[in-house]
Amino acid sequence: MNILVCVKQVPDTTEIKIDPVKHTLVRAGVPSILNPFDGFALEAAARLKDKDPGTKIVVVTMGPPQATAVLKEALSIAADKAYLVSGRTFGGSDTLATSYILSQAVRKMEETEGKFDAIFCGKQAIDGDTAQVGPELAEHLGLPQVTYGLTCEKNADGSGLEVVQEGDGYNQVIGIQFPCLVTFTKPSFDPRFPTIKRKLAANRANIPVLGDDAFPDIDTSRIGLKGSPTHVKTTFTPEQKTGGVIIQEESEEESAKKLVALLGEKKVV
Repeated sequence: MNILVCVKQVPDTTEIKIDPVKHTLVRAGVPSILNPFDGFALEAAARLKDKDPGTKIVVVTMGPPQATAVLKEALSIAADKAYLVSGRTFGGSDTLATSYILSQAVRKMEETEGKFDAIFCGKQAIDGDTAQVGPELAEHLGLPQVTYGLTCEKNADGSGLEVVQEGDGYNQVIGIQFPCLVTFTKPSFDPRFPTIKRKLAANRANIPVLGDDAFPDIDTSRIGLKGSPTHVKTTFTPEQKTGGVIIQEESEEESAKKLVALLGEKKVV
């Protein structure tokens, strides 16, 4: 089985800064981490490999040169190979442009790595919270997709996956055939930690870079700031509100009764 996991280096959400002119994230000098939801996608791939040791896990990220740090982290956890997509013309890409560039990168990587049976993504990145890149990537590649996956395993005949999908107050199992794309949210368990042996190997790893010249046929009108239809009109930090009451009774019915009583006292209802 051949799995591609898309990961992203994101700024620590407690240290986010915004460029007041471009309205894009300022990453210089801001601590960066592996997007947590991408970590869940990597864990899902690792669990498939636990059951089928012949599985190959490739990770890819698009970003500046320093994004190799998250690729090495992924290698130290479970990945077998990593690619960095990085070029000046890619800078400022919104989700639509990013997913288009990644679709070109997938086709490029498949020339070397072979066809990917499955592409795993986190459901969203914590810096933008759009949850758009994974589904858009599936559309660019013409792949069936399942979103909000919790866990997955191969189906009985090995022709696809059975994905446990998180719903609103329920879970359901969805079958999907290879090749496919799945986005993952937080499951009931934590991802595995890196091992010392894998960390040492990851630090020595040579990570290929797919730059501007790697995609001679790319449509340059669809990448970067000029290829991004998303326009941010303004950004601001909302005022922090204090006070309030937390209602947490022994049952939902008792909590509802208390809420109604409090609203009555304030003459809201």
